[in-house]
Amino acid sequence: MKILATLIFAVLAAVPAYGSERPCSKGTPCEISGANGGTYHLTYPENWDGKTLLKPLVFFHGHNGSGAAVARNRGMAREIGTNGFLLVAPDGPEFTFGKRTSRGWAARPEGEAPRGNRDDIAFVENVLSDVKSRVPVDLASTLVTGFSSGGSMAWFFGCYSSVPVAAIVSVAGGLRRPLPQTGIAQADGSTAIACPGGPRKLLHIHGFADRQVPLEGRGIRAWHQGDVFEGLSVQRHTNQCKSRPDRIETQGAFWCRTWDGCGSGKAISFCLHAGGHGMPAGWLEQTLRWASKP
Repeated sequence: MKILATLIFAVLAAVPAYGSERPCSKGTPCEISGANGGTYHLTYPENWDGKTLLKPLVFFHGHNGSGAAVARNRGMAREIGTNGFLLVAPDGPEFTFGKRTSRGWAARPEGEAPRGNRDDIAFVENVLSDVKSRVPVDLASTLVTGFSSGGSMAWFFGCYSSVPVAAIVSVAGGLRRPLPQTGIAQADGSTAIACPGGPRKLLHIHGFADRQVPLEGRGIRAWHQGDVFEGLSVQRHTNQCKSRPDRIETQGAFWCRTWDGCGSGKAISFCLHAGGHGMPAGWLEQTLRWASKP
């Protein structure tokens, strides 16, 4: 009897106590060690029972932001949680400009002007794997998004990672130069470029009056923001979409062009609003509504 009780205790101890634990939250991040390690934060739905599978929503902070600040955004976390998502907020690497140190995302192949020693794509993949080991989640339902520098990181992850996720959403951050260089020969002898990670369901939200990350991109020191239209062209080619959108419509404050007849079955939507560089009112509602469509 004593042996049986000991065995039962050992089995129970090996089962994660999801109902009583909320790892990586309340100001105490989880840390991944190694060259492609770092920290990340989680914010859980308010009434989560500790057992129901959650859908990860990875949000990349903007330049000079942090995962901790994202996790503390109660309004965003509440809306995300109400829709069954677990907010995953990774910390970008620290960069030094002169005497100032801040966090951001390189969000591009490093090339001749590296901004950090970490492979951010490998880091995010490690984060998802670590979240899976701690919390009951459905990784296939993962939504990857971010703002500004973080929006560029969402593009970068979607274009270059091979990990399957449900959708990519970028807010005010484009696919940075250099664009992917995998060549596909065309009938006329030219070479088209495609994302190495393959087709993605993607929504891009941008302000028409954005001067910080203009639609055409801009040069900053030794690197260059990408042209949003060029990035969309790359993703359309990757998704096997036509050049002309299948639908053009106004959705509240957003003017949207959508390609949903793509050969890959992965839709692309590009939504403009009249504002500048920011997260416009209704962006999260627009994102969650769009991501929920098949």
